Amino acid sequence: MGVSPGSAVTGFGPGVVTGGSIHLTDTLAAQAKLDLTVAYNDLAGRTLAPVSVAGNLGGSTLSPGLYKSTSGLEVSSGDLTLDAKGDANAIFIFQIASTLNVTVGRQIILIGGAKASNVYWQVGTSANLEANAVFKGSILADQSISLQTGAVVEGRLLARIGGVTLQGNTVTVPN
Repeated sequence: MGVSPGSAVTGFGPGVVTGGSIHLTDTLAAQAKLDLTVAYNDLAGRTLAPVSVAGNLGGSTLSPGLYKSTSGLEVSSGDLTLDAKGDANAIFIFQIASTLNVTVGRQIILIGGAKASNVYWQVGTSANLEANAVFKGSILADQSISLQTGAVVEGRLLARIGGVTLQGNTVTVPN
């Protein structure tokens, strides 16, 4: 866990960092922020054959590819399934111009060999995972990321400008 610039990580305990450490405005945190900006810009700048998406992705099953929304996206009317179709190296990239919202209890489900480590959510503003949501993939948000009580993430939560707010959550780095 890292903060740069800044000097505070709050809410620990009862929070626990397992298998890692906390970096407050040190060289590792500063480099991580630079790397985040490079990764965010790389994801935002991809243009090869994007599929346009809008509104609510709940209830959908998507194949590997680049998905682009010119507004916000949500997963609210059902779960979102990402199907790698047997390709363990399949990549899913979501370019979202504004917000990402996953509502109470909704899930991102991976099938067909899809891996959370190959799912990227580039969010133009902020992301919100509501209570008990189950999320897969790494969120790279320009502003902030908020998880409500019980939301679970297999992935990374990376905010460029604002903070990442956790409330009794489990976040695991994908394999």
